[in-house]
Amino acid sequence: MTKTMPNEPQRPPSRFEDPTTAPAEDPGFKSRHLPGTPAGEAKGMLPGMALIGLYLLVLAMLNAFAAAAGKYGLGAAKYAILAICTLLAVGVFGLLRLRRWGWAITTAGCLLMAAGYFYGFHRTHIAPYVVQGLFALLFFMYLSRTEVRERLR
Repeated sequence: MTKTMPNEPQRPPSRFEDPTTAPAEDPGFKSRHLPGTPAGEAKGMLPGMALIGLYLLVLAMLNAFAAAAGKYGLGAAKYAILAICTLLAVGVFGLLRLRRWGWAITTAGCLLMAAGYFYGFHRTHIAPYVVQGLFALLFFMYLSRTEVRERLR
């Protein structure tokens, strides 16, 4: 039970006080003509999602063409890179269609790409690997935001 002051109107209990209480609603949102979208009703793709998706799609295509041309050798590495690029491209197409599975594949791809760049810097000490790794980590953190996740189906 909530304690109220004598002049304060009685309010319904919160979900923390009574878990059976319905979630908060704003039934008068549309009638007040406020800008924006009510919480939980966000639709569509954020511009950052599209940019990250297109960047990863181009990166996957370039690496797939390089692997097909034999730039990574002729052994197992060639086929492993082709498989990873195919999986990333499929994940990007899922992300662009706002699917949760596409988001999960793309987010994992960003994290693994960052780890690969940081490992490459650790082994070779080539400075651009750090910058590429930080960008991949930035993409991972952007895709992990609540605003991105709530727009997925």
